[in-house]
Amino acid sequence: MALDLRADPIDLTAALVDVPSESGQEAALADMVEAALRADAPHLEVVRNGDAVLARTNLGRPSRVILAGHLDTVPVNGNLPVRREGGHLHGLGTVDMKGGDAVFLHLAAAITEPKHDVTFIFYDCEEVDAARNGLGRIERELPDWLRADLAIVGEPSNAVIEAGCQGTMRVQLKVRGQRAHTARAWRGSNAIHGLVEPLRRLAEYHPRTPKIDGLTYREGLQAVRVHGGVAGNVVPDEAVLEINHRFAPDRSPAQAEQHLRQVFEGFELSVVDISPGALPGLDAPAARELIEAAGGQPVAKLGWTDVARFSALGMAAVNFGPGDPALAHTQQENVAVSDITQVAKVLRSFLGG
Repeated sequence: MALDLRADPIDLTAALVDVPSESGQEAALADMVEAALRADAPHLEVVRNGDAVLARTNLGRPSRVILAGHLDTVPVNGNLPVRREGGHLHGLGTVDMKGGDAVFLHLAAAITEPKHDVTFIFYDCEEVDAARNGLGRIERELPDWLRADLAIVGEPSNAVIEAGCQGTMRVQLKVRGQRAHTARAWRGSNAIHGLVEPLRRLAEYHPRTPKIDGLTYREGLQAVRVHGGVAGNVVPDEAVLEINHRFAPDRSPAQAEQHLRQVFEGFELSVVDISPGALPGLDAPAARELIEAAGGQPVAKLGWTDVARFSALGMAAVNFGPGDPALAHTQQENVAVSDITQVAKVLRSFLGG
């Protein structure tokens, strides 16, 4: 089956969804995307990097915009092939994020003389461990392809511009005790009971809601996992509370870590993983043009996406794609076709040509 990039983005979304591309198994879809770009967009320079496909204009424009979308999905959950019901497309990837990919692919073929030079990136392994993310490999092997003034990531955003993103951090809080037989519990110290105080601090915690560039970001601090216990008749000598912190992009990872150490002063903390957030960057000229084309007020991204990777490279970055992010990764995943049409309309106006 060949992809027709000049088809309506709604039909192109359906075609993409019907090509399974679970993380690590994107080769077939990447082959089709590469072939379609070479056939339908001869004005673009096209390269292949693993199971990522990249294409760009080289018109000498004073600014460059990246349109980036991942090709992979989470595992199938009885939600293939695609089906159409009323004004919606149902199926795996309709929201996350083959609707966004379809819009980008359509524009890659349709707009030959854009106002900005444009780089299109369709990459692999976004839905798995960050170390496997195709953007990391592209940054190492083709860094020139990740230089731009603005990056637009087609993650689902209800067809509204979501600027920046939260940072995320996981820490483990460890409480130590002393083992004893439960029949002689007074001879030990129960580490699980020792979690009462940090859990109380969590329950009473009031997260910040800072405003950055006029956008309100909501922070969060939640217990997400508890480990502890030796046997049914042993007082446990160790308990571990795992905590997730979502922090606004006005805090660096180091500042976020310092904040948690203050909240849980007196307890042993270790960082499991951490990813920085991304500031909105809405003062960038290209970002202002995009907002004007959208004709609406952007909102803060409450979550972490690959906009943070682009922001770390020194460019403004936003999420803008069709679909409700709350439906991503669910069996009921579906996208309103009006969202697909709206995103295509805005980006066509923004890119011009």
